[in-house]
Amino acid sequence: MTRRILSLWLPRFAADLSLRRCPAPGPFALVAKERGADRLTCLNPEACARGLTRGMGLADARALCPDLLTRPADPLSVAQALEGLRRWALRYCPWAAVDGAEGLVLDITGAAHLMGGEATLLDDLAARLARMGFDARMAVAETRGAAWAVAHFGQGGVVPTGEAARSLMPLPLDALRLDPETVEGLTRLGLRIIRDLTQVPRAGLVRRFGTAPMLRLDQALGIVPEPVTPAPEPPCFAVRLSLPDPIGLMGDIAAGLDRLLARLCEHLRGAEMGARRLALELSRTDGSVVRLDIGLARAMRDPAPMAQLFARALDGMDAGFGIDRMRLTAPQVEALPVQQVTTTGAQAQDDLADLLTRLCNRVGFEHVTRYLPADSHIPEKTFSIAAAAYSDPCSDWPRGHPPRPLVIFPPEPITGSGRAVPCRFKWRGLWWRVVAVSGPERISPEWWLDDPAWRTGLRDYWQVQTDRGARLWLFHTPQRDGWCVQGEFA
Repeated sequence: MTRRILSLWLPRFAADLSLRRCPAPGPFALVAKERGADRLTCLNPEACARGLTRGMGLADARALCPDLLTRPADPLSVAQALEGLRRWALRYCPWAAVDGAEGLVLDITGAAHLMGGEATLLDDLAARLARMGFDARMAVAETRGAAWAVAHFGQGGVVPTGEAARSLMPLPLDALRLDPETVEGLTRLGLRIIRDLTQVPRAGLVRRFGTAPMLRLDQALGIVPEPVTPAPEPPCFAVRLSLPDPIGLMGDIAAGLDRLLARLCEHLRGAEMGARRLALELSRTDGSVVRLDIGLARAMRDPAPMAQLFARALDGMDAGFGIDRMRLTAPQVEALPVQQVTTTGAQAQDDLADLLTRLCNRVGFEHVTRYLPADSHIPEKTFSIAAAAYSDPCSDWPRGHPPRPLVIFPPEPITGSGRAVPCRFKWRGLWWRVVAVSGPERISPEWWLDDPAWRTGLRDYWQVQTDRGARLWLFHTPQRDGWCVQGEFA
C-alpha cells in the first residue's frame, strides 16, 4: 500500500489561539524579545494587510500601524495547545506528530477511505479547524517532505500518487526545509528552484553544503524514507475500582483505597517512579464526583503512609447516596530508583520529608518554607525563602563574613548625627546608652541592581552593646548624615 502523508500548516496559530481566548478587533500581533528588542512573532490578517511582517521591530510596526494591538507571546502555552490539537487529530488516523511550532503531520495511509476519501478528509479537517478559529493550509502526498512543501509553498490539496516529483520541481528551495544559510548559498550559485538542484552533480554540492540538501531532496522524492514518529505518550499511573453495590461507610471507602494504593504502588515500583501528588476521585450514584488531592514532600510508593495521609481528607467526607466507583491517579511523579539500604542519614531525611508532608497537607505547601543561601553581599539579600517540600536543605552555609544579627528588619532611624557612634540615642520610644562598640564594616550597594533601599550609597555597620542588654546593628551612611538600626543580635 502506498503511503499517504498529510501535512497541516497553521501559519497564524499563536495569534489565532490568543484571539480565540480573548477576541480583539483590528490589527493584532504577538510580541517577544529577540536580539535585545521587542519584535513581532505572529500576526493576524489585518496586521499583514497593513504591511507588517514577522521579525519587524515593535517601534517600526507602531509607526506603520498606530492602532496595532499587541500581547506578549507565550511559547509554552502555544506548544501545549498544539499538543492538544495533535491528540484531537488522532480522530482521522492512528499516527499524528507535531511538525515544528506551527504544524502537524499525519500518516493517513489506509485511513482516508473511512472519511470518504482524501479530498473529503481535507474538507472536513479544514471545516473543523475553521470553526475553532484557526487558519490552516494542508496537503496530502506520498512523502512527508512533498506534503510539507506543497502545503507551505504550493497550492495545497491532494497530490495524486506518482505526481510528487512533478509537483516539487517548480517550488523554491525553501520547500525542502533547508536552513536559510544553505538556501542563500545555493541561490548564489544560481540554484533557485528544486528542479535546478536535480541538474547539478551531487558530489560538488555535498562537498560544499554537506549532505542536508541532497538528503532533503531524496526524502521529498521518496528515495530515503521519512516516517511519522510521534513522541511517546507519557506513562499514566492510574487505577480504578468499580463496585457492584454503592458503599457509604468510611471503613469501606478506606478498604477500597487500600486496594487502589497497593495496585498503584506496584505500577510505580515496576517503573521505578515515585508519586509526588495523588488524586482520589469518588463517584457518587447521583453522578457527582468528590476529588481529594494529597501532596507529598518526597517521592513515595509505600501504601501505608499514603493511606494515613488520606485518612484526614476522608474524615467528614459526604458520601451522599453511596459511592460506586473509585479512581486513584498519580498526576505528578518523579524517578525513584531502588537504593541500597544503609545506616546513613537517609532514614532521617525520609522522616523529615514525611513530617513536611503531614504539615503541608494541613496548612498548605506554600506556607511551610525554609531559608536557602543566596549569592549577595547585601545583608537582607543573603538568603531566599523556598517551599520546604520542593527544595533541598543547605547543610553548608557560606562562611567567612562577619557575624550577622539574629533578626534583620528594615532600617529604623534613630537620633544621632556625625560619623562617630552616638553615645545615647532614642529608638522605639526609649533612650539607649552605648556600652561597647565593634566595627565598622563597610558594605557597598550592588550597582548593577536598582534597589530603592540602597540608593543612598554605601553604609558603615557597627555592632553596639547597650545598657539594656540588647546588642544592636547600627549603620551610618557617609553620603547622608544620620544613623539607623537594622538588626538585633542574639
